[in-house]
Amino acid sequence: MPMIHLTSAQDVGELAMIKSLLDGNRIAYVIHDEHVSSLYPGVPFFVSRIMVDASEQARAGTLLSRLRISIRETSA
Repeated sequence: MPMIHLTSAQDVGELAMIKSLLDGNRIAYVIHDEHVSSLYPGVPFFVSRIMVDASEQARAGTLLSRLRISIRETSA
């Protein structure tokens, strides 16, 4: 199956949370430019792109949206 873009992480903290979420749910992923954002923190052009198997995109997207809702509720 081909790997497709799931999301982009803006910093190493966000990337760590996404990796943990995917690992915990046994979803295989590949990260493009994983360490670039740590070289240039705060620069929005240098993001890490998280790729998942096409067959896991829907499940991974649902989990990721739940994580983002949870973060918004906690920070509000």
